[in-house]
Amino acid sequence: MSEFLTTFTSDLKDNLAGFIGVSVTEVKTGMSFASLSVNPNFDPELASAYNLEVVKAKLSAIKALGLASKLDDILITLSDQLHIIDLSENGDYFVYLAVDSSKVNLGMARATLKKYSKDIASKM
Repeated sequence: MSEFLTTFTSDLKDNLAGFIGVSVTEVKTGMSFASLSVNPNFDPELASAYNLEVVKAKLSAIKALGLASKLDDILITLSDQLHIIDLSENGDYFVYLAVDSSKVNLGMARATLKKYSKDIASKM
């Protein structure tokens, strides 16, 4: 698992323009299994801890509304950054990605994240 996550985080950093940071977190426990940041002032594990509450709230809302829909991702748009929270296929993990919005296209960021995160559930 450790080698997979190291490769996963490095691939995102190397292949995504504007990469700031990423972490992989378990929804049930809030435990972060991997994180990487190119900015020493940005802690993706801390951000994931807060964003776990966002994920849980959205999952609760979906359940309360009786929706049959599955949560794929959550987009948070800041003035200079995009934060994407992508749930694994089985919903057990999420990938939290932060990118510089002036250097990346949202569609490319989502596509690249999906490309590299598709195996999270099966590798964990």
